[in-house]
Amino acid sequence: MILSSLKGIGKKLLRVKVVDNNTEDSRLSRCLNTFDLVALGVGSTLGAGVYVLAGAVARENSGPAIVISFLIAAMASVLAGLCYAEFGARVPRTGSAYLYSYVTVGELWAFITGWNLILSYVIGTSSVARAWSATFDELIGRHIELFCKQYMPMKAPGFLAEYPDIFAVLIIIILTGLLAVGVKESAMVNKVFTCINVLVLVFVVISGLVKGNKENWNLDPEEILNANRSSDEKHLGNGGFMPFGLTGVLSGAATCFYAFIGFDCIATTGEEVKNPQRAIPVGIVASLLICFVAYFGVSAALTVMMPYYMLDKSSPLPVAFKYVGWEGATYAVAIGSLCALSTSLLGSMFPLPRIIFAMACDGLLFSFLARVSARKTPIISTFVAGLLSAVMAFLFDLKDLVDLMSIGTLLAYTLVAACVLVLRYQPGQPTVGYEMANTQDESEIACNDGNVDILPQPEDRFTFKKLIAPRNTEPSPLSGLIVNICTSILGVFVCVFSVVAVQGGFAHWSLSVLSIIAVFCLILISIIWRQPQSRTKLAFKVPLVPLVPVVSMFVNVYLMMQLDRGTWLRFGVWMLLGFIIYFSYGISHSTEASLTRSDTYGASCTMKDEHTTTEKEAFLHDTQNSTPEDEDDF
Repeated sequence: MILSSLKGIGKKLLRVKVVDNNTEDSRLSRCLNTFDLVALGVGSTLGAGVYVLAGAVARENSGPAIVISFLIAAMASVLAGLCYAEFGARVPRTGSAYLYSYVTVGELWAFITGWNLILSYVIGTSSVARAWSATFDELIGRHIELFCKQYMPMKAPGFLAEYPDIFAVLIIIILTGLLAVGVKESAMVNKVFTCINVLVLVFVVISGLVKGNKENWNLDPEEILNANRSSDEKHLGNGGFMPFGLTGVLSGAATCFYAFIGFDCIATTGEEVKNPQRAIPVGIVASLLICFVAYFGVSAALTVMMPYYMLDKSSPLPVAFKYVGWEGATYAVAIGSLCALSTSLLGSMFPLPRIIFAMACDGLLFSFLARVSARKTPIISTFVAGLLSAVMAFLFDLKDLVDLMSIGTLLAYTLVAACVLVLRYQPGQPTVGYEMANTQDESEIACNDGNVDILPQPEDRFTFKKLIAPRNTEPSPLSGLIVNICTSILGVFVCVFSVVAVQGGFAHWSLSVLSIIAVFCLILISIIWRQPQSRTKLAFKVPLVPLVPVVSMFVNVYLMMQLDRGTWLRFGVWMLLGFIIYFSYGISHSTEASLTRSDTYGASCTMKDEHTTTEKEAFLHDTQNSTPEDEDDF
């Protein structure tokens, strides 16, 4: 009895969603093209980091070799971007990593992913809004800060800010109104700001070519010490192109990786793009390429215009232009910075309502959040997203909370990589259209709880030979199950490897443990590689599977483990709140649960009532954006 109950709960937590890839069926307005997606990806990724991050990393970590740091970070980001691109072609629906997890590894993991994406985007929107407010306030003489500190101080312990940022709230309200008007209008504004930002960065790169001095890439250590006698020698490096050595380059790459976070917002537009199977992969890859070229060019221009040890950590570009005698160019940099912050703000705010909308449509969040306006925008989700972001920007000092963005985003990247690995080796699953067309077999499917040809059949039993050298050229239920198990074990090894690598350092015991784990990981990867892959034709596929998804998982989990204990504690509190919502509401109101109950009811009544099929079809018609599921797919 207990085992039966546990099995039933397990089925609920791991039930997967089957989607219909009919791109014509959408509750939202399909009005975006490929250029819109590229602009959205570039705008959300190429934000304030290019105006601040390059100077800080070059001065503290990499020196002129920051260009190599950005190259390494871009390669790591491309691994995640390729995984997103394949799922964008495979599942062109609203939801991004949340939906990708739902169709592959089950409902509980999907909720965890979606819940953390909501946290990431809320904090991202709020922090960028406060940064926009601070930048604008700096340009006008800091009058807003002085007024708020004098008349509205908040002297409370914890994460509360020194004063409520009313201007940041106003910015979020304006943006919420823009998003509520329509996605096409929002995309147009984003394109304008993104183009201005890119033009400013092109000007910076050209300025570096004109006013730069190549000797700044090959500085003599003695000259550095003579110019900075009051500075701490350990912060000056050893001169040359790589003053802090390979360690500094890799440390800089870890920091630069976060500069590429943001492209995943493209994946949330699946139901608002005219040709999602092609536009989403192209948008993701093209935006990452453009962002890398921009980061590479700006960092090269900075380090060639002035010595790396003289760069300003908070505003490197204005200081660099003053150093070369072009003070008037600082106004162009200010305009570009505000445009970059505007596009980053839109890039954070745009996907947030769509994640909430997708989860509400699936019944995991409250149903009223799934309402759509006459202009086919997720109106209630947009207003709720704006309210959450405005409250965060108004009250909290977000410096201590920004690392939570990294956990949510990196967790999403990891799960998407794992999902690509799992789904690539699964046998073909029937689509919704196929299931509805074969209504004569519906009662048989329902009586078997939808588990048709999913579990290994008598002729497809496990043997050691099939594990190492399977003869079939197409995925089977057995080979798919083998990949599922290997991927799950591999995920555990990746987590253990990352914890030991971060906590143990270069100690003998940690190196021994890491070596043993690496051997087991290689064995698991070899077993997965030997299994037959699906030959389903897609507009885009991740190359070098299983290597690319596995490396992406390692990189993302390792970066997650670099975060401090306080961040993980706050993450635990957020997850506790999410689990309360899911287990008290989502697990029972899930659309997939409703459809499962409907299928079971229809199967029992088919032998008694010839109208069962009509009743089920009516139920499916009333449940929008929901499809039958297979509880035991994986």
